[in-house]
Amino acid sequence: MYAIDLFCGAGGMSEGIIQAGFHILFSSDINVDVQKTYMNRHEQLGLIQGYNTYYHRGDVRELNGDFIWNCINNLTFFNEEHIERPNRIDAIFGGPPCQGFSRAGKRNADDPRNMLFKEYLRVISELHPRYVVMENVEGFNDTKFDNFTGTTGHQYPKNTTAPTILINEFNLLGYNVLTPRVLDASDYGVPQKRKRAIFIAYAEGENSPNYPEPICDENNKVTVLQAIGDLITDDETKTEINPVLTQFQIDSKNGRTPNINNNPIRCDFVPCNIELSTHQEIIEERFSLFKEEEDGAALKRRILEQGIDLEGKTALLNLLSQKYNLTNEDLINRFRNREITSDMLETLLTKKNMRKKLNRNKPSFTVVTLPDDYISPFENRIFSVRELARLQSFDDSFVFLRKTYNWWR
Repeated sequence: MYAIDLFCGAGGMSEGIIQAGFHILFSSDINVDVQKTYMNRHEQLGLIQGYNTYYHRGDVRELNGDFIWNCINNLTFFNEEHIERPNRIDAIFGGPPCQGFSRAGKRNADDPRNMLFKEYLRVISELHPRYVVMENVEGFNDTKFDNFTGTTGHQYPKNTTAPTILINEFNLLGYNVLTPRVLDASDYGVPQKRKRAIFIAYAEGENSPNYPEPICDENNKVTVLQAIGDLITDDETKTEINPVLTQFQIDSKNGRTPNINNNPIRCDFVPCNIELSTHQEIIEERFSLFKEEEDGAALKRRILEQGIDLEGKTALLNLLSQKYNLTNEDLINRFRNREITSDMLETLLTKKNMRKKLNRNKPSFTVVTLPDDYISPFENRIFSVRELARLQSFDDSFVFLRKTYNWWR
């Protein structure tokens, strides 16, 4: 089965496409930082540029069906191996950039990236694949557009929702569309709560596909501990709480994504991207104040309501002592008895409220682009790129190069 991967990022969706049995003939993304990682991974898997796949870095607004077909038809493996060139693509996959739709942070109705799903539809109209899969953030479902003009030229009235536009555009292009759903990755064996709106369309005359049924319930989802417990750096802690490899850890090392010969790449070596940030003592002490599943705002509330014990937090006590001219003993008593000012609390924790400490016995929160937003539940530090990759079910053999840890797609 032949596929095209648009807005491919560093290759997260690509891994799933290949695991599902597709051969990716063409892929594209505009970001220069993801190209090296994406192409390196595909070369690992036997997908060689110009031979049996083609990666194009560029703006989707400048892509067209003729260019894509020309890239595919010039792949040399069709000649050397006498494989018949396809006259139609089986499926196009894509996740148009979601920042303008996201419920996390301020939503911007005028963000030009909001219109890239229209370009996705245009490319589909020019290639007319048998099936189409599109994913986006939940916020896509309640985004509204005013006087939107579709790929087909159809005019939509004010306040038309994005899903209504998408479904009608697919229908006008000759596709049936499954009722859109929001799927949570943690229901499918991924140790991360990641909800995404999924749209699946199929050309008239093709068999109707189905959404996958969840394989996990609330009682057996893969947890943070089961995913990354073997990556704890302190040997004593690791031996105590992760004495043997879990099935998820074994699968991450053995590899889930097959190469062109249908053999997964086993990671027998020490995986890449395990480097850790070096934290100052005062930062480690701040991290130690968090309980699992607690963010900065919740920690502040707890201190104000219950107090906190700063015994042994030498760096924090020294900072507070110098600023407020109080002894360490006075400070310990004040924080323990909730006799503190808001300024003292802000000095203790800083203004940053976004950090969260993950719960080892639950799936991770949604992994975001800033790796320092999450604190390890095992050690007083932020996560390595490899740990965050594990939480998204990337194989250990998948290497992130340059700045691509900020571009997970």
